[in-house]
Amino acid sequence: MATENTNTSTKCKDIISKSVLIQPGPPAVYQLRPKKENIGSLRRMTLGERNVNKINKTILLVGETGAGKSTLINALVNYAMGVKWEDDVWFKIVEDEKKKEDKIDRKDEKEEKDEEDEEDEEGEEKGQTESQTSDVIVYQIFGFEGETLPYSLTIIDTPGYGDSRGIQHDDIISERLLDWFRSEDGVHEMDAVGLVLKATENHLSDRLRYIFDSVVSLFGKDMEKNIVALLTFSNGLIPENPLKALKTGKIKCARNEKNQPVYFLFDNCQNTERTQGYKSAFETAWETSMRGMNEFTYFLEKSEPRNMNTTVKVLNSRIKLTACIQNLKERVEFTEQKQRENQQTQEALKKHEEEMKRNEEFTVEVDEVYKEKERIKGGMWGLVFYEGAVCCKVCEENCHYPGCTLAWYPEHCEVMKDGRCTSCTRKCPVSDHVKEKWIYVTKTRKVQKTLQDVKEKYERGKAGCEETTSLLKKLKKQMEKLKKEKDQMLEKSFKHVVRLDQIALNVDSLSTHDHLDFLIEKMKEKGDAEKVQKLEEMKSREDEGTRAGLRYRLTAAIKQGIR
Repeated sequence: MATENTNTSTKCKDIISKSVLIQPGPPAVYQLRPKKENIGSLRRMTLGERNVNKINKTILLVGETGAGKSTLINALVNYAMGVKWEDDVWFKIVEDEKKKEDKIDRKDEKEEKDEEDEEDEEGEEKGQTESQTSDVIVYQIFGFEGETLPYSLTIIDTPGYGDSRGIQHDDIISERLLDWFRSEDGVHEMDAVGLVLKATENHLSDRLRYIFDSVVSLFGKDMEKNIVALLTFSNGLIPENPLKALKTGKIKCARNEKNQPVYFLFDNCQNTERTQGYKSAFETAWETSMRGMNEFTYFLEKSEPRNMNTTVKVLNSRIKLTACIQNLKERVEFTEQKQRENQQTQEALKKHEEEMKRNEEFTVEVDEVYKEKERIKGGMWGLVFYEGAVCCKVCEENCHYPGCTLAWYPEHCEVMKDGRCTSCTRKCPVSDHVKEKWIYVTKTRKVQKTLQDVKEKYERGKAGCEETTSLLKKLKKQMEKLKKEKDQMLEKSFKHVVRLDQIALNVDSLSTHDHLDFLIEKMKEKGDAEKVQKLEEMKSREDEGTRAGLRYRLTAAIKQGIR
């Protein structure tokens, strides 16, 4: 162990005794050893014991890989613990990046092996548990209240957003944050959201715009004043370029009296070895970061914490909208295929009517539509989350898939309300639903039908009823019914989009963009000019930020396809 600086405070010496030396220094760098827990899909790292009588402040950090989030988290922890320049020590709570990369590589290898061993049910369950752990990490810093801060800290880190693992990985991070906000053991208030970017940035890349859009889209309108820019690798000067980029990009965040984004500056070399010739430069960098810390933590102290209720409502609305539209798309596909089947039957009846009357065994070939169960990846991971699909056995529909993770049973799913499903065709009771590792898929098969087959399918009547109408009229009536059901689902989806427009901080998000395109197309087919106009007005609000995000998402999808 390195010789301790005689100036090191007694408090720091106590922390050192519970840490591991990883760099002799100066400053001597130590790895903290927090308590590690896996809470569902998240990892929680806790330093110290919480005093429930003390105030806790919660910060969510987001930024692309290399923006300096890890160093910023370590800086927040050192600041909270009261570490000073003259202590000649520095503490890390974030694991070394190389170790994290090794873990990701090992996890990828495990996932590949699990895919090869899918037939082994037990092995698949184990692999699923390991592979579903997301990158969201929660750091809790307790027991240092009164050193420099009157409150303890909870820091939520979202590493990996926008990295090489692709947009599906980003969707998982967003879903896990929602799970964390809703979980009984999770976070129910947020004091600040930090958009982390380098002070040297002169424009927002498509990837960074995409990342910020993804996170801002999670929150309600009440969160805007709590979103701030945390600028790393700063030399202490006014960061003209990133501020201009944030303003030009119309990033929704807190603004000062000059309508400039609220920002705080940090240098990222606190743990760099202090060579004698450059010691004064490092001390200046330290002072830059401490000034940023003073200003940011004062902002935290004065900011009003935002209850996650509105955010959860926004996210639930997005979930219901997505589930509603996904269900609609599947039903539209089923309806259109059913219409083709009916049309084929109609044409066959017209073409071969006389021949079929003379020979009831005469057959015609049609594409018959049917539903079949198909296995999906899913299962339990941790003690909180269960990934699967909520399906209606009566309607044979997927009411919530993908994205149903927090609900263990159908009655806990977001698409259920007052004991009934809000998604399936008949709005069936919860008891008619299951949550399993399979979904319904629509398929077609070539079948030979006789006149008797057609009669049995379309002329099933009850005893005592009036004489049935012709088969052609029956077919027409069924097609009208299918169209009516589709129109009702479109109306419901439209209401979800309007509701989001009222409560979401960033309604013009990438997820909403996909829904708008689909709804506009279907409303045009329906001929509802008024709703088409409303949806197109919403779409016209999409700015360069949304378009940049779309470009990034398309590029990422193409790269994934290449791989």
